[in-house]
Amino acid sequence: MAFSQGSRSSLSYVVESAFGTTPATDFANLPFSTHSLNLTKDTLAGTDIQADRMGRVNRQGNRQVGGDIVVDLRKGDYDPFLESAMLNTWATNVLKVGTTPKFFSIEDLADDITQARVFTGLSVSTMGISLAPNQMVTTTFGMVGKDMTISGTAEVQDAAFPTGNEPFDAYSGDISIGDVGNATTSAIVTSVDFTLNNSYAPTFVIGDDSAPSLEYGRAEVEGTITAYFENQNLIERFLNETESALTVSVDAPTGTNPYTFTFPRIKINSADVGVDGPTSRMVSMSFVALYDDSDGGLDTNLMITRTA
Repeated sequence: MAFSQGSRSSLSYVVESAFGTTPATDFANLPFSTHSLNLTKDTLAGTDIQADRMGRVNRQGNRQVGGDIVVDLRKGDYDPFLESAMLNTWATNVLKVGTTPKFFSIEDLADDITQARVFTGLSVSTMGISLAPNQMVTTTFGMVGKDMTISGTAEVQDAAFPTGNEPFDAYSGDISIGDVGNATTSAIVTSVDFTLNNSYAPTFVIGDDSAPSLEYGRAEVEGTITAYFENQNLIERFLNETESALTVSVDAPTGTNPYTFTFPRIKINSADVGVDGPTSRMVSMSFVALYDDSDGGLDTNLMITRTA
């Protein structure tokens, strides 16, 4: 008896032109580390009361799909998913927060037992990016979508596993924080984590147990920064409610294909300093990114730029 192994699994995707409808085109391979894509259903329990105290009715209700896809970020391979997260398209290698959704059909293939689950109507509801020493730059795409089917036939892929694009790591980037419009001061940072949340939710109607559409909310960006406690500069930004600007650049060891995440306005909302034994003291800060509507500003709360 054969059991499916994670080492024999693959994900592939195609961009949908109509929500929830898989196009008749080949899928592209999607490199990933882990994923938790699944179908969930609400349950409806009967409320009749009987003298024997036992229930007699249970039905399945609204259905939706979702889960996390965790990847090592690299040049090019995830650009459509960055577009989906930002609800916009790349314009001359610049991507800003917008209002144009992008949806995917994604296949989860268990190649060793020839079973394929296809998830439809998926979009990126949350995108979390994490940088820390001695690690690849980890990105988590939190997906929300419409439905799932399962079959013993895999979708046709138009490309093998992508090669040539090295994963980004924390050694090959740079982090700067400073005044709005002038994030030029490099901080002694040990970790950065930030999340973009689109708050996608399915809309349900009478007559259908799967959502005819997804609706998105505000684009909320927040994160944390941990740095060595070497002076009062970062803490004063919290104490004085000084708005700041933050840039985070990531790259591969080649140093030729950086992606830069620019937060033109951030507000530091906490700055905690503790003592955790005899080693160096750290300051941990939480921040929220705000829309930059200044004269000549970026007109966004997050901008991604890439090198062609």
